[in-house]
Amino acid sequence: MDRTINTLFMLMSVDGKISTGADDDCDVDTDFPALPGVAEGLHQYYDLEQHTDMWSFNSARVLTKIGFNARTTPPAERSPVSFVLVDSGPHFNQTAIHYLSAMLRRVVIVTTLPSYDTYGCDNIDVIHYDGRIDFADLFTQLKSRYGAERVTIQSGGTLNGILLRAKLLDFVNIVVAPVLVGGAAVSTLIDGPSPTGPGHLADLGVLQLLDCRVLQDSYLNLTYRVAG
Repeated sequence: MDRTINTLFMLMSVDGKISTGADDDCDVDTDFPALPGVAEGLHQYYDLEQHTDMWSFNSARVLTKIGFNARTTPPAERSPVSFVLVDSGPHFNQTAIHYLSAMLRRVVIVTTLPSYDTYGCDNIDVIHYDGRIDFADLFTQLKSRYGAERVTIQSGGTLNGILLRAKLLDFVNIVVAPVLVGGAAVSTLIDGPSPTGPGHLADLGVLQLLDCRVLQDSYLNLTYRVAG
């Protein structure tokens, strides 16, 4: 394979929601710890996260939502993990860029913006695309240019949907929290345009179950291979 092997690793509710509500004030990282019956087993997700790949794919919007633009205290040490971050906002300010540089081994910013300021950080690279990001090309570049073999995907539902439709997900590793969220506007594991029309079955992701583990406090860990 000339691109990276990609695993979607996410925390979701039983009804497939990856947030606790429909606005940016709602977030599982802040809300689940305050929810009795859910808080007790949440640490298991973070424990599993520590064993994911050395390359992580996310969006700048997700990181700004959890406060990276206000993180002024540098981390105690630099992580060996590298991040690939989609930012066509731009969402990051100078504070976030410097924090990411101090936090991570390498950061690759992927953007459609004609220019992007890395504020002189030598471990931050920018990959530009004109108008639309070519994710197949991106994951090929991550392997050929940076030596990345495997990438953990932890982006939002819209980006997850784009990667699914582009057949760029190889595995799915889901931690299911014992909670129902509901709401048509709340982000799910896979968002984006709904499949329609005669050829819509080609857009679906058929999964083969590899492992099903019952965790403590009513949590589940499900691991799948994406067929084809």
